[in-house]
Amino acid sequence: MGNKFLEGNFAPVSREHTITDLAVTGRIPDFLDGRYLRNGPNPLSEVDPAAYHWFMGDGMVHGVRLRDGKAEWYRNRWVRNPAVAAALAGEDPSRFCGLDALGANTNVIGHAGKTLALVEAGAPIYELTEELGTVGRCDFDGTLPGGYTAHPKRDPRTGELHAVSYFFGMGNKVQYSVIDVHGRARRTVDVEVTGSPMMHDFSLTEDHVVFYDLPVTFHAGSAVAASVPGALRTPAKLVVSAMVGKVRVPDPMTAMMTRKIGANGGLPYRWNPKYPARIGVMPREGGSGDVRWFEVEPCYVFHPLNAYDDGDSVVLDVVRHPKMFDTELHGPDEGGPTLDRWTVDLTAGKVLEERLDDRGQEFPRVDERLVGRRHRYGYAMSADGGANPGGSLFKHDFRTGRRQERAFGAGRQPGEFVFVPSREDAAEDDGVLLGFVFDPATQRSDLTILDAGTLDTVAAIHLPDRVPHGFHGNWVAS
Repeated sequence: MGNKFLEGNFAPVSREHTITDLAVTGRIPDFLDGRYLRNGPNPLSEVDPAAYHWFMGDGMVHGVRLRDGKAEWYRNRWVRNPAVAAALAGEDPSRFCGLDALGANTNVIGHAGKTLALVEAGAPIYELTEELGTVGRCDFDGTLPGGYTAHPKRDPRTGELHAVSYFFGMGNKVQYSVIDVHGRARRTVDVEVTGSPMMHDFSLTEDHVVFYDLPVTFHAGSAVAASVPGALRTPAKLVVSAMVGKVRVPDPMTAMMTRKIGANGGLPYRWNPKYPARIGVMPREGGSGDVRWFEVEPCYVFHPLNAYDDGDSVVLDVVRHPKMFDTELHGPDEGGPTLDRWTVDLTAGKVLEERLDDRGQEFPRVDERLVGRRHRYGYAMSADGGANPGGSLFKHDFRTGRRQERAFGAGRQPGEFVFVPSREDAAEDDGVLLGFVFDPATQRSDLTILDAGTLDTVAAIHLPDRVPHGFHGNWVAS
């Protein structure tokens, strides 16, 4: 049985590289002093195509170090959780199971002097060295045990990281947290939701935290099928279904269900048409009882572009999928994702849903200095179906309604691009965009640098191998 999330440039690479002699076309801007890092799934061991879900692959971080107009190195490294470390050492990794075997494969950030490889759903996150070696698990100096999220947001005013974390064992709760500039949790709030949703991301404004409680939920049948003998599956499923999303799941049962939900397997979350679609708005210093909930049309949102307060309203620019993990159970591919604007009227108690762009797109980004504040520009990768890369990068001007498109041509496939300003106080559009572009003709990727204003190529750093289609990355300045 074929699995397109193991084919073409979704297929894993088999080598770790350390390359210090990189060919460059064009000129790397002198103001770029730091590392461009990107994370994604890259199964190390042989996988079953019938079972494999793209979100479950072992994590691999790719990085390029830029300084003084030069590309000093390219490295790619598996994130060495216990199972990956054992496999790379030639040992049997099967003794490691459950959350300890899941790859930190979704995002990579810099915070409080550390480089962190991130994942969600209760799995551990890992600290990396400057050169992408694995230091070990990170729990923010013991202040936030139990997993984190793939999508924290840095408040540009305070430098703190805000996040919403989920895990099926938490019952009908998700956790909002704030990590201070020293890398320790200073605030956590458990927020009650409808059940046990996959809450991949959230939104932050100057005054509010926004929760996306949408109908992709933990699927007890998938978990039980992976971890319970056949004769016991029906009663076990009934027990698990009665608990998950209602009360905290006892640790022994959590351990049982996660034992075989390991890396490179299936994802135990599915589309749930019985689950209400809604968004919650909470004051930043509020608690669960202060959340106001608003219904929206059934859909799924992996990634908001940005959000901001506008008088008595909260404006949310999001990439909206019509549904998710209903018929396609190997990765996101349930219809074209569109760029929508949801305006939450806090006075009238309703949400205005508008379509901004009906062309397929994903991995939206904004100037990180404007997180939670009104933005003019946003950027997104063209996407066919779900997360299948198209051949273009979109730039949206929300003031004029204009959209620019940069096509890379000849079958080339861009991933997510991130904005880096030319200086700390530069205008919103004054800087560059960084992202990997795969060329099927050469089976290699370039780190491509675009002028953010014109979308013209400034420079391309040619890598010795391809970077498989993955998830998220960031610029980590020196």
